[in-house]
Amino acid sequence: MYVSDAPCLPSRASMFTGQFGIHTGVVGHGGTAADIWPVGPRRAFNTINQRPGLIYAIRRTGIYPVSVSPFAERHSAWWFCAGWHEMYNPGKRGHETADEVSRYALDWIKRNAKKDNWLLHVNFWDPHTPYRTPEEFGNPFADDPPPAWLTEEIRQRHWEGYSPRSAREPTGRYGQAVENWCRRFPRIPAQIASLEEYKRWIDGYDCGIRYADEHCGRILEALADAGVLDETIVIITSDHGENQGELNVYGDHHTADHITSRVPMILRVPGIPGGRVDTALHYQTDVGATLVGLLGGEVPAHWDGQSFADAFRAGRSAGRDYVVFSQNCWACQRSVRWDDYIFIRTYHTGLKELPARMTFNVVEDPHELSDLTDERPDLADHGQALIEQWTGQMLSTSATNIDPMWTVMREGGPYHCREIYDTYLAHLRATGRAHHAEFLEKNPTGLP
Repeated sequence: MYVSDAPCLPSRASMFTGQFGIHTGVVGHGGTAADIWPVGPRRAFNTINQRPGLIYAIRRTGIYPVSVSPFAERHSAWWFCAGWHEMYNPGKRGHETADEVSRYALDWIKRNAKKDNWLLHVNFWDPHTPYRTPEEFGNPFADDPPPAWLTEEIRQRHWEGYSPRSAREPTGRYGQAVENWCRRFPRIPAQIASLEEYKRWIDGYDCGIRYADEHCGRILEALADAGVLDETIVIITSDHGENQGELNVYGDHHTADHITSRVPMILRVPGIPGGRVDTALHYQTDVGATLVGLLGGEVPAHWDGQSFADAFRAGRSAGRDYVVFSQNCWACQRSVRWDDYIFIRTYHTGLKELPARMTFNVVEDPHELSDLTDERPDLADHGQALIEQWTGQMLSTSATNIDPMWTVMREGGPYHCREIYDTYLAHLRATGRAHHAEFLEKNPTGLP
């Protein structure tokens, strides 16, 4: 399963509106492309009937929706508030630990679990940097080896290269700022200067996942204790993945690649046998449509998400032939996954060492180490054609005929990279990589 638009804000905009970023306008983290396009002169007193999102569509089925999340405040995404009957904001703008989130969920379950027809959305952040699992949790992974794919040769190449989250600057901070950061968050090293430090970095990530998983378990236990778990639909997913060295990005989500754009999807529905793995290609946007379908609701006609509820009930796959997805927060990229392959078209590298076209067999090469573009130009050309076909189809059904990726490009490139451009080039010069800074100055998009 892939998000249509990564990472955080555009991904959730797609999930909760039912539309891809190319249709909502939300593909970035700042600038024009961080807000949903206005309706314009046709705007009604209340637009919820003009373009109902996921929560309102669920409400129409008789469900009482509740959210525990600081997301709207973190990203000034006030549209996210529409439709919920209750909202609980833990108040740390995404820097909460799982215990600070689950307490709200557990309290709500204690008071309301036995009522009928409710939805509880709970937002954990622990696998997101900075890795901040409480020290008393320990390290369950202390004796585990680091991922074997990242060798010393690869690490050294990353060290000598560049990226705002490269092996040399995985925290995105420099000098005294990184020292202060690592004192505040002792699970993360300042640099990936050795494979030992890479293991420490990965352990911090894994502890965040394990800690969030433990608190998911507490919520499931609370539902079981209330006697309602067996009649409750459970969905576990994420807004994006996390590169951990792939394409020289550590602990962040800068690319429209297999690692950042693919997300977990666990769906448990009472009365439907479990234990099945669906390997078909889906958008995460399809999850909302599927949930509405499972609840007996009507999927709004303007949604891009497609329900696979009938196939799910029947125990069969009903995926798409290919999926196209984008990244416009830390790079400007549009990619396509089909069969075993991914093709990535880069228009702005986001201060990373990337070519304009990359092709990978993600089944044989999930960490994207062997670019097949030169060896198999036919694959790259096919991927490019699929992207162009998809883009044309999307713009033909757009209310604006504007591709928001090009809005980002016209405004100077990815928001996060515009923020740090001067600082990062100065850092490259201060760390013996002036030749990279000179290249980026001559080539603002990062492409020759």
